[in-house]
Amino acid sequence: MEGGSSPNLQLQQLPLATAAVSVQPHTDSFSYKENLIGALLAIFGHLVISIALNLQKYSHIRLAGSKDPRAYFKTKTWWCGLFLLVLGELGVFSSYAFAPLSLIVPLSAVSVIASAIIGIIFIKEKWKPKDFLRRYVLSFVGCGLAIVGTYLLITFGPNSHEKMTGENITRHLVSWPFLLYMLVEIIIFCLLLYFYKEKNANYIVVILLLVALLGSMTVVTVKAVAGMIVVSIQGNLQLDYPIFYIMLVCMIATAIFQATFLAQASQLYDSSQIASIGYILSTTVAITAGATFYLDFTGEDVLHICMFALGCLIAFLGVFLITRNRKKSVPFEPYISMDAMPGMLNMHDKGIAVQPDLKASFSYGALENNDNMPEIYTPATLPIVQEQHGSKGVSVPPYRVLEHSKKE
Repeated sequence: MEGGSSPNLQLQQLPLATAAVSVQPHTDSFSYKENLIGALLAIFGHLVISIALNLQKYSHIRLAGSKDPRAYFKTKTWWCGLFLLVLGELGVFSSYAFAPLSLIVPLSAVSVIASAIIGIIFIKEKWKPKDFLRRYVLSFVGCGLAIVGTYLLITFGPNSHEKMTGENITRHLVSWPFLLYMLVEIIIFCLLLYFYKEKNANYIVVILLLVALLGSMTVVTVKAVAGMIVVSIQGNLQLDYPIFYIMLVCMIATAIFQATFLAQASQLYDSSQIASIGYILSTTVAITAGATFYLDFTGEDVLHICMFALGCLIAFLGVFLITRNRKKSVPFEPYISMDAMPGMLNMHDKGIAVQPDLKASFSYGALENNDNMPEIYTPATLPIVQEQHGSKGVSVPPYRVLEHSKKE
């Protein structure tokens, strides 16, 4: 009986084994399809955002160069740009619900590529072919490298997928790897903020690191909110979980503070430096946060991880070359010319030298009047001989003059 029943048992277990094997390829193909959908949504969103920003910029420039008294928000071009901007942001937002965070974040290089191409197409200056190639060869090389990097990111990106339910997000939120990561990030953020505010360390790396740390929390919460909305649309309501509203508040708060630090950086540094350094720092920190919170690279082999890292490095180099070729704006330095001020005596007229009064709030050159500066850095005052002007009833001018002798 035992010998006769064993073949039947083997025959009964054979269909189960084949069914189990057939499920795995279907799951992999479905996850790769989700990756492709998320990547295409992100690329579409960044392209539309670049077009929208350039349309709004074109609207401002056209109004500034014409005698049209209308405000910018009364033009059709500006409203078209605003509509495309909202559409692009929705595309990027929805992409986080389909693909892993570590795959979507580096695809922001597409916006840099699109901005470079749009800027080259809409050039108004006359140029020769040799001048064009010499001036924009770095942009073409950078675009090529960024496209190659984007292809590697999509091909070898992480393939981890799970439903963004309230239970899963809460489990990730209280996991010890993420809690340890949050502790390290909070310490680094507080140290950078202390040096930035108290020690006046206005270095571009310091400011953009603050932006990157806040941005990492923004993308983590964006993926959670977008994923829970998509799951709710599919029929499994997740909006009644408190974690949804916690993530929503964190997303809005971190985005606001991130925009504040970016605005401060744009006042101190060139936009091309902010674009390249900010992209590198924000992408690196965001991928680290995604790998810690959502465990994006769990189960990935070494080859895929290395190729994904290579794609990030190539994209970094491409963005750096694109932004390096942009024109740098010359910062304005306040300078007061004593000769150009109305009512002031010229330094070279009649041998009279003019020295401003240091006790007033007046500053000249590119230096500000600071009473706390040591004496070695303060301008030296000349011996004072007050010159009489007119009658005694005339008030004394607010500056001091020194008359040189003719013998000298």
